[in-house]
Parts: sequence; C-alpha cells; structure tokens
Amino acid sequence: MDRNRNYKEYIVKKYDVVVVGGGMAGICAAISSARDGARTVLIQNRAVLGGNASSEIRMHICGADSHMNRPNARETGIIEEILLENRSRNPLHSFSILDTVNWEKVKYQENLELFLNTQTLEVITQNNVIKKIYAHQWTTEKSYEFQGNIYIDCTGDGNVAYQAGAECRMGREARSEFDEEFAPEQADKHTMGNTIMFCAKDTGKPSKFIKPFWAYDVTEEQLKNRGHSHMVSAMENYGVDSGYWWLELGGTEDVIKDGEEIRDELLKYLYGIWDHIKNKGDHGAENYELEWVQFLPGKRESRRIMGDYILKYQDLKESKVFNDAVAYGGWPMDMHPPEGFMYSGEATNFIKLKDVYTIPYRCYYSKNIENLMMAGRNISATHMAFGSIRVMATCAVGGQAVGTAAALAVAKRCTPREIGTDIEKLQQKLIKDDCYIPSIYNKDEKDIARHSKVTASSWQKGYKPELVINGMSRTVKDENNCWKSMGIDKTGEWLTLAFEPTEVSELILKFDSNLSKEIMISLSKVTRVMQEPGIPQTLVKDYSIHFYMDQKEVFSQKVKDNHQRVNKLTFTESIRADKITLCINSTHGCKDVTIYEVRIY
Repeated sequence: MDRNRNYKEYIVKKYDVVVVGGGMAGICAAISSARDGARTVLIQNRAVLGGNASSEIRMHICGADSHMNRPNARETGIIEEILLENRSRNPLHSFSILDTVNWEKVKYQENLELFLNTQTLEVITQNNVIKKIYAHQWTTEKSYEFQGNIYIDCTGDGNVAYQAGAECRMGREARSEFDEEFAPEQADKHTMGNTIMFCAKDTGKPSKFIKPFWAYDVTEEQLKNRGHSHMVSAMENYGVDSGYWWLELGGTEDVIKDGEEIRDELLKYLYGIWDHIKNKGDHGAENYELEWVQFLPGKRESRRIMGDYILKYQDLKESKVFNDAVAYGGWPMDMHPPEGFMYSGEATNFIKLKDVYTIPYRCYYSKNIENLMMAGRNISATHMAFGSIRVMATCAVGGQAVGTAAALAVAKRCTPREIGTDIEKLQQKLIKDDCYIPSIYNKDEKDIARHSKVTASSWQKGYKPELVINGMSRTVKDENNCWKSMGIDKTGEWLTLAFEPTEVSELILKFDSNLSKEIMISLSKVTRVMQEPGIPQTLVKDYSIHFYMDQKEVFSQKVKDNHQRVNKLTFTESIRADKITLCINSTHGCKDVTIYEVRIY
C-alpha cells in the first residue's frame, strides 16, 4: 500500500526501464537498454559511477581471465568499450578519470537519463508487481517518483528487491542443501566482509608516522598470513603503495545494518597496520607516506535475489553450459572467511576452475516479483558460486545481458520471465553486440556477410579470411576464428566480401584487442607492471571501407585513430552494393592485421 504523502512534492518521471545502482553492472544494463530503444533511467546514490571501481573505492575490474591466467577470456561488449576508452585517455591509471569516462558514457547515451546522488527511499508493489519507486536527490533537495515497466536492481545490496518483497537470501547455505563440498555443515548468516584500501607514496626521503590515539596496535603475529612488506608476490597483487585486500571485517555481523561500525573498525586497523609497517620492523616503507585512505568500504557480499534458478558450486566446477546462457564467468571461487582480518589462517581460499562457466538467464530475474530483474553481485546464486560471480567484469556482462533482455521485454510487452521462452533471440542479440557466450555462434539470417565469398591480400596458416564469417568472434582454445595477414604491405592489407546485390545500411567490424592481456585500471603496481601500456598493439588503427557495384566504386569512408575493438558503421541512406573491401593501413603497433568478425546488414 502507498503511504500518505503530499504528491505535489514529488516530480513524476516515467520510463520503460528503471535501473537502480550505478556500478559497472548498472552502467552496462542502462546503456544496453537505452541502445536497444527503451527509455531508460539510471539512479545512483553516490556522486560518481562505477561502484567498487569508482574513485571512492578504487578496486580493479577482475574477470574470467583471472589476471591473465586464462588466455582469450577477457570480457567484451560494453565493459570492453569502457576499458578501451579509459586506456585511450588515462595512462596514469587515475580512478577519477575513469569516473569521468563512465559518466560520459551514461550522460551522453541517447534514451538514457542519469540521476546521481539519488537514494531510493521506498518501493511500491501491488500484486507482486513494482509500480513505482520514491527517491530523493540530496544535492538538489528534489524528490522523485520513478515509474517504469521493468525495474533492474543493480544496487549490490539488493535493496530495491528487498523493499519490493522479492525472495532474497543472505549468508551461507548448509552443505546438504545443494551438496556443495566446501559449504559449511550448518547454514548461517555469515558473509564475506568489507574492505578499505589506501595509497602510499614514496617521498624519496625518510618520513615519520605518528599513530592516531584511536588506532589499534597490530602485531606481526596478526599479520603472519598477510603479506605486508614492500615487495610482495604477483599473487598478493598489492604492496605498501596500494593497500591490502585482506584488510576485511564484518562477515560475522550484518554488513548492511552494521556498515558504519564496520567502517570505523576498519579505519582503526588500517592505521594500526600502517603504524606496524612504518614503526615496527623493516618493511621497506621508510620513505612512504599515506596519501589516500578509502572511507567508503568496498563490500563483497550481502543479499542475493532469488530467480528461477540458483547457480551453484557444481555448475562452476563442471564448466556447465546452460541452454539459456547469457553471460559467463571464470574467476576462481574466491572464498574469504567471514572473520576477515580476525581469522588467523589464510586470507582466502582460491578454488580454481578448469574453464569458464556460463550463467543462465533464469538467474537474472526475480522468482516472485514479475517485473524485477537484477544484475551484479546480487544475482541468484549460492554463497559458494557467489565467490566467483561477484567480480566486476562478470557483473558487467550480466548487466549488459539484463539491459538487453529488459528492452526486449518492453518491445514485446511481456515479463522478463517470458523473454526466456525465446532465448535464442536474446542470445543472438548479445553476441551481435560483442558479448561472448560459450558455444553460441552467429545464426543471424539478416547478416549478409554470412553468405559472402571472402578473400584477402594475404593470410597466415590457420588464419584464412573466411574465418571472419564463421560465427565466433574470439579465439576459443585452439580455434583461431580470425583472419590474420602476413604483415602489413606498404599499400596496406585488404579483406573483401562479395555477395548478391543488396542494400547495405550497417557494417560491424570486430578487431583484435588481445583478450589475453589485462587492460583494467588498477591501484596495484604489480598489476600495472604486468600490463602492456597504451592501446593494445593488435588493434586496427587506420582503415578505409569501399563499396562496389558491378566493379564500380559507389561509396568509401576513412576511419582514423580507432581505439575500439568493435566498430559499428551506420549509413543514413542505404548503399546498394555487391562487394565491400576493407583496406587496413596501420595498427597500434602489431606487424600483422587481425580481424575476428565482419557483419553486413
């Protein structure tokens, strides 16, 4: 029931799709929904977008490649687009610059409206359908009533779902419920904890640190299983310059309701640890001073919203491919003890996976609220499976899948659940938009390229030109799935597709951004050093396209300084042609030209 209120105080805003939560999952959900024609709003309660990847928290965006340990597994789609855009502008790995890139992507996306600093206050449901959301924007003192056909909860904590009466879980399942071998014997409410990070700078000369009176004393015994010296291994990923992911507390408490107290305790331990590093033994930090301390804790786990399927441990271990797969993951089941820093054993248990796994569409919509979807760490999964699906790149590709599905539901005037009855349509749309779904190939009959004859200026063994139309737009194990030239001739390399005369209005090209290398922003010096700086050298930089009809050129267009994997060229007036030639003049440094897919519409 709606509560008594003065409705004149509320500004009513109506949309097709309402997305709440502006982390990487919410950003990708909102952008994909808007690009597919749905009038969309993104509501974020912070001043910046990005969630755990924002300048407030500064966590790097991990995913299925598991820090480059799994070749060709990096996520593509909107998250790849954002990270490549960030690469082109942000050589110093500034998280504030990434904030701006995220803001720009959302703010200037057609069909998408953004509300920052806006907190959801109340969710109104009727007969298991969300009718409206009340929210307040703190910076303007304006109150809003948001109405939509589909609502997407990307809040992490699942607070929209919780207020709507959606079925949720919080804590760890008993081993017997899903027969998960590493689950606890008894179910409990314990979760993984919250973390705060810091940055320290080498000043080039010795500096003193005076411990605040409120900070704890931290001993070497407490840190014996927590690498904390200046030189750490690549596995640790952080050093005295970039904080420690293991500074974690709150998993035995309520990470939502006790969040303020948990933050205070984390601060007391952070400054105590820094005092230990500076003043109690040689930790290689004599010249270092703190320059930033995180005040908004990074949260790993809280509520999970139940869908028609609950993803479990066995699905990940068996690398299961679901018939209704719309996303994938591959990060290990990274199981942190609920006690966090107070646990005397290892800081985490990495349960490695032999391959990537898929996530079914049924995990992305609510079991009992008809027009509610979810994306991010709050999707339908057990605590064990959550250990892997919670990382941001996996959340992002799920967000794009959900936004695409929401726009389809709006267009078809149906519920999210009903979209699952024609799952191939959703899957085909996602892979067209460069989302990888294992075992799903291009079957789009509207794609003229699929029936073309493909030739090229040159190619290496195993990289024939016709591979650009084989339906898979990345390397998968020993399948190259791309054309690769024999170097770049002075006059450039070319790829030609010939087909029956037709009207062409769109051309989609998918280049090689080297999906075996990380391009994510990171606080960690270890992680940054492992990366190749700048735009991936394998990407095509300068090229031109030429349309022919009866051997006569009828249209051409040049593209300079490309830095994106996907190039979508649309033409205001269709071009009648029977052949298209792509001429590549340069890459960002690689001596060969690589193209994974060409689509023609």
